Amino acid sequence: MLEKIIIWAVPVVFAVTVHEVAHGWTASKLGDQTARMLGRLTLNPIKHVDPIGTVLVPLLLMYAGNFIFGWAKPVPVDWRNLRHPRRDMAIVAAAGPLANLLMLIGWTILAKLCFESNAQPGAMIGAAFEMSQAGIMINALLMLLNLLPVPPLDGSRVVSALLPPRIAYGYNRLESIGLLIMVLLLATQAVGLILGPPLELLLHFVDLFLLW
Repeated sequence: MLEKIIIWAVPVVFAVTVHEVAHGWTASKLGDQTARMLGRLTLNPIKHVDPIGTVLVPLLLMYAGNFIFGWAKPVPVDWRNLRHPRRDMAIVAAAGPLANLLMLIGWTILAKLCFESNAQPGAMIGAAFEMSQAGIMINALLMLLNLLPVPPLDGSRVVSALLPPRIAYGYNRLESIGLLIMVLLLATQAVGLILGPPLELLLHFVDLFLLW
């Protein structure tokens, strides 16, 4: 159990930390320095750790033998400081999932290097390889889940920017019940039905790369 915690801890903490830093860094480039002033543009995980989302939930999921998932404290973004608020909020939101995609690619490359350096071709052995597998899974899940158009997930910010202002206003008000919507989606296993196909496709491409 301890070995599993160590193997998963690095990818989980790194995934949620870089995801949030990507939001803050992008916002700073587009005019909002809120995250910078609060010291959130750092890869120091202590600045981003959420006791529940970064520690408790991943440990409970690990103990349950299910997939591992987590989140960090959201980086604050003040849309009023952005040069083009509607467009820039969409860009800031998209930066998080994009960061996870880049990390997924990085972990995949590491897995490939581990795979090819193994003395027995085709054998999937070693802590580094297991950690890279964890990194691939957590970043794929974090990216896909955040792309769901459920306020306040990142996907909803992109959708909101594409809607007419009046409709976007009503759509954004769903944020007050966003947590309830996600609980219902999880309870009815709808999230698995939605994310299952794209997750399988992503992992299929990863497998093709590893075997190439």
